[in-house]
Amino acid sequence: MLLSWYFLLQILWFVFLELLSSVLALDNGLALTPPMGWLTWERFRCIIDCKKYPQECISESLIKRTTDIMEKEGYLAAGYNYIAVDDCWLEKKRDANKRMVADRQRFPSGIKALADYVHGKGLKFGIYQDYGTKTCAGYPGVLGYEEIDVKTFAEWEVDYIKLDGCNVDTSQFDTGYPAFGKLLNETGRPILYSCSWPAYQDNPNYTSIAKNCNLWRNYRDIQDSWTSVKNIMQWFAKNQDELVKYAGPGHWNDPDMLIIGNFGLSLDQARVQMAVWSILAAPLLMSVDLATIRPEFKEVLLNEDIIAVDQDPLGKQGLRVWNGSDCEIWNRELGDGSYAIAFVNLREDGAPFTLQASFDNMKIPKQIYKVKDLYKDEKNVLCDLKDKFETRINPTGLY
Repeated sequence: MLLSWYFLLQILWFVFLELLSSVLALDNGLALTPPMGWLTWERFRCIIDCKKYPQECISESLIKRTTDIMEKEGYLAAGYNYIAVDDCWLEKKRDANKRMVADRQRFPSGIKALADYVHGKGLKFGIYQDYGTKTCAGYPGVLGYEEIDVKTFAEWEVDYIKLDGCNVDTSQFDTGYPAFGKLLNETGRPILYSCSWPAYQDNPNYTSIAKNCNLWRNYRDIQDSWTSVKNIMQWFAKNQDELVKYAGPGHWNDPDMLIIGNFGLSLDQARVQMAVWSILAAPLLMSVDLATIRPEFKEVLLNEDIIAVDQDPLGKQGLRVWNGSDCEIWNRELGDGSYAIAFVNLREDGAPFTLQASFDNMKIPKQIYKVKDLYKDEKNVLCDLKDKFETRINPTGLY
């Protein structure tokens, strides 16, 4: 049995322990493990001035460049197979036939040709829209045009739709999001359906959400900061008893994008996000400039052992099982009977913190375990049932 541990204070360590001795999902056959890929939004937002910022503007050039990198530099091989353009890809007005039109300057070849390019490299193509009258950035939304927009997406051979929830009465979500998903299924094309439905409601109907969406944003947008990552972790821990009931193959809670490799996280903090997101069985959706990412952050994103935790076929979302002294223990049961455990240090004082964790703290059976550090900072060790597991964690870091 494998068992992984992470410690997330303001440093990060991931260890893996090896034991020695239902909700209806959207019926499209997709997302049997959490989706993996790359999205434009967090890193590139709504940068549309390609003259000033040619390497950063939302454009077919950015998507093609990133597609090439994902295919050539190991991201696709590691499992990151979706690439998606977020908001700000549209013209401000629909055409004479009421169809969506990609910005003619930034997407001169059109979306169908861009999807063909992505498919030709072995990846799947995703795109953004909004259930309201306008997207969050003010471009045409789908409300009132649902049928023609879904038909257009299918004709463009889109594989992934992220449907946001700006500029609309949120009381319409409980019927609108399922109806849009039904239209997607009726195209006969397998289109992954990412909903922002619960992120805009105080009391979401998760039974319906899990039945109608492949993944859904639960909480506010992630920002490029440790504070944002930490806040999302705490929100998920606070609400975990409700959320875990709805996660599983085909339907996933989504704590938002991986911001690893941008400006706001140290290496230790990046390790924490990767570890805890994997414990949460979260979609692993990068948002970073892959052309300029530093090697140490790329190594975190391509860590095959931690990706394997995230992609475990049992699909059981993990829990925060202990917290104290500004430290936390997160535990996820895996399909082979092992456990992934994250020890997280949230402290900001200068010295590493020594944590002694009992089996009761970790919520694992009292057995003998082989402990494997998935970040490979430590050698494999045996942990006897009479022992407490002791680890030292950097500030805002992980074991």
